[in-house]
Amino acid sequence: VQLVESGGGSVQAGGSLRLSCTASGRTFSSYAMGWFRQAPGGEREFVAVISTSGSSGLYADSVKGRFTISRDNAKNTVYLQMNSLRPEDTAVYYCGATREATWALESYNFWGQGTQVTVSS
Repeated sequence: VQLVESGGGSVQAGGSLRLSCTASGRTFSSYAMGWFRQAPGGEREFVAVISTSGSSGLYADSVKGRFTISRDNAKNTVYLQMNSLRPEDTAVYYCGATREATWALESYNFWGQGTQVTVSS
């Protein structure tokens, strides 16, 4: 599975962005899809994950109520709608594919190259 993220950019605090991650291959719907982020000098941290069908999701406390993960299996794409952005959301955002919906980084088998999100105050 190859993953390609897009939609990053620069935005002021309080603004919104929508990230997309498109997968190659015909097995997309068999993977749960997650979003992680990594700030400069920091470790890659969990943001959100969505089940294979899209019926359930899990969020980090830091983004709960502000970010929404969704997927379109017909388009092989997972989305991350980010609202009420804060400067501390600034990071490179990565999507990943895993067999079971989990926040555990080590469970992810495939990763995209990342997309930069910068939030200014």
